[in-house]
Amino acid sequence: QAQLAESGGGLVQAGGSLRLSCAASGRRFSIYVMAWYRQAPEKQRELVERISSSGTTDYADSVKGRGTITRDNAKNTVYLQMNSLKPEDTAVYYCSARNPLLGNAYWGQGTQVTVSS
Repeated sequence: QAQLAESGGGLVQAGGSLRLSCAASGRRFSIYVMAWYRQAPEKQRELVERISSSGTTDYADSVKGRGTITRDNAKNTVYLQMNSLKPEDTAVYYCSARNPLLGNAYWGQGTQVTVSS
């Protein structure tokens, strides 16, 4: 079983940058598909970026060219670097870990990102 803890959220002005971190506990972190999702008020949770165990990534069109997901398996940590932030990026950002062999998934508690105009 994995436990996830996000950090790095906060208040930033439009055009600024943030790096979110997600530290995972538990074994076999390297096999998990890690992802960042976000949920804005009164909206559904949506995928931001995802990275496989081999490092393959995919991302939402809304963050194309502005977001980069990376993982450090030695530190059991996944990162999301967000640049050129926009007010519409304001949301609670959640980290998730999915075991591709078993299909079970875990979620962090979320970290708030607020972008002021």
